[in-house]
Formats: sequence, C-alpha cells, structure tokens
Amino acid sequence: MSLGGVEGLSVGHWTDERALTGCTVVLCDGEGAVGGVDVRGGGPGTRETDLLAPGRLVQRVHAVLLSGGSAFGLSAAAGVMDFLEEQGIGFDTGFGRVPIVPGAVIFDLAVGDSRVRPGPEQGYAACKAALDSGDGAAEGNVGAGSGATCGKWAGMEFAMKAGLGIGSVKLPRGGTVAALAVANPLGDIVDPLTGRLVAGAFDRDQGSFLMRQARETGRTSPFPGANTVVVVVGTDLQLSKEAVHRVAQMAHDGIARAVYPAHTPWDGDTVFALATGRHPEAPPRTWAAQMEQTAEVGAAAAEAVATALLRAAQTAAPAGGYPSAQGRLPG
Repeated sequence: MSLGGVEGLSVGHWTDERALTGCTVVLCDGEGAVGGVDVRGGGPGTRETDLLAPGRLVQRVHAVLLSGGSAFGLSAAAGVMDFLEEQGIGFDTGFGRVPIVPGAVIFDLAVGDSRVRPGPEQGYAACKAALDSGDGAAEGNVGAGSGATCGKWAGMEFAMKAGLGIGSVKLPRGGTVAALAVANPLGDIVDPLTGRLVAGAFDRDQGSFLMRQARETGRTSPFPGANTVVVVVGTDLQLSKEAVHRVAQMAHDGIARAVYPAHTPWDGDTVFALATGRHPEAPPRTWAAQMEQTAEVGAAAAEAVATALLRAAQTAAPAGGYPSAQGRLPG
C-alpha cells in the first residue's frame, strides 16, 4: 500500500499486540527517493541522519525505519538492510550495494513488555508486509505506534494511548504530499483546526483532562527520555536534496499545531522527508519557481503531519491499561 497515495513509497508494519511494540518501514521503490531530515526534539534516537544533510555524498535513501523499543529498536534496521540487499537495492560502492536506511525510535518500554523489542527479524518482516501491501493504510495500534502514548507531562498514571496515523494532501497544481506519524509525545494531542483536546493527560477518576488544572497550578511531572514524535513525509514531485531538507523543516510546524507542548527537552521529535519524483510533472526550471514549489510542498507537509497526528490519537484503541480517545471515560 502506498503512503497516502504517494507513488514510489510503500508501508509495512510488524506489530506485537501482546508486548505493545512494533516497527514500521517505508520502502522507496527503484533507485530510492531523495531524502532529508530535521531533528528538533531534545532526546532523539536516530541512525543515518547526518548523511541526509544538504551537501552530503548520498542523495537517495532506500527505506526509512520507525521503531519502538527505544535505542534497542534501531537494530531492526539491520533486517531492512538485509531485505534490500537481497533485492539488489542500495548505494553502488563499486564493491557492492549498500542500502541506505535512516531511522528513528520511540520509547515504549514503559508500556507492555519492555523485554520485547523489534530487531532485525522484525524489520525484515515489516519489509515483506510492505510488499504484500495488506496493511499499509492501517492506523492506530500498529507498527511503531503499538506502544505509543501521550500526555505524559503529568506522569504515566495520567497518560493516554496514542498510535500511528496517516495524513495526505493533494496539491492544486498536481502531486501529492503525505505523512505517516507516530505520536508518543510528552504533550497532549489537540485538533489543529479547533484546538480541542483529543488525547493527553487524563484523570481516570474525574473523567476529564488535566491541562486546565496544570495551567492554573503549574503542575508538571515529565518522564525524561520517554517521549517523541517521529514522522515520514513523502511527495511524488521531483525535489532537490536542499528542497527536501526545507520540507522536513517546514513539516515540523504540523507537530507544533497538533501537540502541546512540542519539541521539549524530553522529546526526540524527528521528521524525515522523501521525494520520489514519480509524478509526471516536470520540475520548475527557474530558481523562483523552485522556491515557490518548495514552499507549497512544505506547507502541505505541515498540514499532512498535523492530520496524521490527529489520526494517531483518534484511531488508537485502549491498551496496556491506558484509555484512548476511542474509549475514554465520559466527560
């Protein structure tokens, strides 16, 4: 299944419903996609992000891994690399093809069974699922979102279940921009259009959110190192590496619209951006037109990210003793 209708990007998940962890892979068809990244959280867990900066040798990536399991989950990328190597996909070094697989993780060890973490076998399984295209559009408690929670600023006893969501925007002049987001923030998740709280710090006894009370009393009890929002944004337009990097930067606005507070010292907020170039429209020729296109894609990316985070909260089911927006108490 393609990522939100973006040709050239397919999505696969591995999910452990008992241990409440998993991983998600976005596979790039053919020779890969032009990649970029922007990391703004204070506590990221990532791999292969430096090579995505403008001016680096490698232009294209072949997959992006999002995983639970904290830093342990980064090992799932080895399975993604094995899968791609079997397909003959990777950066040609002259001595063999090396798959380029950036990735980021969320901390979900406080939910479910902390002894179970995605590894190489699970990363490989997620790649196979992407080819099977059976669950690429799945949302909620799937893949890297299996153990995601939100509203942890008041402590885990008030946290709510969140998950994985997808948002997509059709551009007026052709092309698609989509986002896949795993919502595991310290903050609460709000509807970006209305500002209404959807999921966050929630008092089970009172059946109400704590945000108003926290603003009045200054109450806060962060859970250091246990939070993050990780995102993959994709477009089928042709973009340069510099433009993709700018899109990743602009896409962070979507996190700020849907998560309060965002980009804290205890979050590892990371946005990957991919451009497949599969749309038939030729890229703009003039510098001014290129800047205009980049701005349009970046603005759409922020909208798609905000929608994906809202979907991550709305589609999550209660699990591990944590209520969700689907099944929270009345009031």
